[in-house]
Amino acid sequence: MEEDVRWGVTRNSLGVAVLGSRQTTSAASVSFVPGPHSRDSVDLFKSRPHAQVLIVGGGINGAGTFRDLALQGADVALVERGDFCSGASGASSHMIHGGIRYLENGEFRLVAESVHERNDLLRTAPHYVKPLETTIPIFTTFSGLLAAPLRLMTHRQGKTTERGAVLIKLGLSIYDAFSRRRGSVPRHKFARRTEALRQMPLLNSTVRYAATYFDASVHNPERLTLDVIRDGEAANLHTRASNYLSVVSSTPGGVALRDELTGETFTFTADVVLNMTGAGVDDTNAAMGAASHYMGGTKGSHIVLDHPALLEACAGREVFFEHTDGRIVLIYPIGDRVLVGTTDIDAGVDEDAVCTQAEVDYFLDLIAHVFPTITVDRDSIVYTFSGVRPLPRHDDVDPGFVSRDYRLERREEQTPEGTTTISLVGGKWTTFRALSERVTNEVLALLQRKRRVSTAGLPIGGGNGYPAAGEAIESWVETNCGTDVPADRARILLERYGTRAEGVIAYLRTHQDRIFHSTRELSTAEVQYMAEHEQVVHLVDVLIRRTALAFRGLVTSELLEELAAALAGPLSWDNVRKEYEIEHAQRILRERHGVLIQSLIA
Repeated sequence: MEEDVRWGVTRNSLGVAVLGSRQTTSAASVSFVPGPHSRDSVDLFKSRPHAQVLIVGGGINGAGTFRDLALQGADVALVERGDFCSGASGASSHMIHGGIRYLENGEFRLVAESVHERNDLLRTAPHYVKPLETTIPIFTTFSGLLAAPLRLMTHRQGKTTERGAVLIKLGLSIYDAFSRRRGSVPRHKFARRTEALRQMPLLNSTVRYAATYFDASVHNPERLTLDVIRDGEAANLHTRASNYLSVVSSTPGGVALRDELTGETFTFTADVVLNMTGAGVDDTNAAMGAASHYMGGTKGSHIVLDHPALLEACAGREVFFEHTDGRIVLIYPIGDRVLVGTTDIDAGVDEDAVCTQAEVDYFLDLIAHVFPTITVDRDSIVYTFSGVRPLPRHDDVDPGFVSRDYRLERREEQTPEGTTTISLVGGKWTTFRALSERVTNEVLALLQRKRRVSTAGLPIGGGNGYPAAGEAIESWVETNCGTDVPADRARILLERYGTRAEGVIAYLRTHQDRIFHSTRELSTAEVQYMAEHEQVVHLVDVLIRRTALAFRGLVTSELLEELAAALAGPLSWDNVRKEYEIEHAQRILRERHGVLIQSLIA
């Protein structure tokens, strides 16, 4: 048998995924058996094995293009070899930003587009995208004025020269011009040392200035991606999307799709294939029989801290600054946790994207640089994550200066005959809607169709009708809570689903429900809802991508047991499968996210 490292399963001689036996049992192996709801999505592909457009890749750019094409009435299908948003889209810095640092690269078009899309997302996805006050601590006045033009012209870092107040002031003034042109974001402000330390007393006392401006954050990128996909499904009955379904080869009859749960393969055809697999674009093209060499990604890692003193020191702001090596990094409060990132290291798609001990040391050092009186050690880390950015090949260009813009590579296929393949190279979270619009327009031209509707300003999922302020949120909670759904649960559901929570609450009220003993953030009927409506395949899908429980370091052995029991019914898991899923989740959390599961029982 051959081990598939990605999913922690074993494949027999026929390529069928089987469960490895537990060391504590004598069971040999058991095949995955889909439950009644878990693989309905695959059945849609098998029953209608042709689409006008096949999108390969279920990250945010694939999801956005899926929604846009669906809104235009196209017959579009999307496949993702893992879970939705499980690659680079789920390993982002959780920022929706205008890209102030791209000014230094001379990417003014990208900055203008990013600012516009940031402002649009604040309106269309207010349940997940929030305004974020951002402060830059500055330690010099004139430094970097000579080095910056050289970096702009050559895109090579060279000798590290710190960016000083004059250079940052100039950049923020240009940034304001873009921001004010397409929105009402407040202008930046500059504070001298005394005022900067009054606002943030624990900043490094050698700070000379602090510049403050506004960007935005996305606290739940995985759920926003899922919302976008569900909008596409709701817009057009011809659409279908499935996770854990991969492209494995190409033949004269079409592309071969493999169900990653059962190992079954079948043929699917499309007039246009969109390769939107991020850093894996070249591998996907190779699987389809047409090798390419477009990509040259870089790895970015982050850590999540449970550290009340650091959280308080941030004063609700992102601290965005240049570390001593010239790398732009951030310290960013998310709820009751603090996110610290990010690195920018050349990496291949075949490398394991995990946060290394060296990167952790780097993060602890940068925290000490900005907040020297706060002691932070590894014991405060509750979660780590890493992803490979889908950047173009960049040879000797410094990773930090590789363009975050995107381009489309198009080719006509001989096999399958008449198929057009378009590969997406690059792209970033903030601009996914604009990127999707451009790709959709190109596809519509190929299909000789006209655009029906624009996605600009179109609400996304649970952002439609989302209560705008504290009083409105409390009014929503009061309207939707009751003896069966307590107010605290209603707030959690509103935060998790946006206004789609109303449908979830209606579901809970028609099913037998019990709040978990291990956490009040889940209930048995909500988990059943996720299984039936959100394509949950593995237990870890709930922990990482349907909730923020793993991100916040709230996973315990009791939670794993309780969650596996709640999923067993709707997904038809027997005891062996439940035990496998618990071990699989523990392994993923340990090996990819540095999480060791602890029991609540002393």
